[in-house]
Amino acid sequence: MLIEVFKSKIHRVRVTASDLNYIGSITIDEELIDAAGLVVGERVYIVNVNNGERFDTYVIKGKRKSGEICLNGPAARKVQKDDTIIIIAYAQMTPEEAKTFQPKIVFPDEKTNLLT
Repeated sequence: MLIEVFKSKIHRVRVTASDLNYIGSITIDEELIDAAGLVVGERVYIVNVNNGERFDTYVIKGKRKSGEICLNGPAARKVQKDDTIIIIAYAQMTPEEAKTFQPKIVFPDEKTNLLT
């Protein structure tokens, strides 16, 4: 049996842009992707601290050290520029693996989205 377990989180980043006319997804600064152990194309869950919206999408690589956090396509309707969001990923594993698994949690600067 597999269970779904919290894998990684980018905690409290600022939305820098939204692009309704893009195909879809969330563009994330490549440095944050690496720090959180995310993979381009991976499914992530977005929690908007400002309005309570919760939705899922997939990761697209943004420019490294840019601080870019851009919601694309229909997801752009669920955020506004400067909203604070939390990006969460889950992984499937056995209960035995889950007991020792350590998730990656990243706390970027909330104004710049950069790692300090």
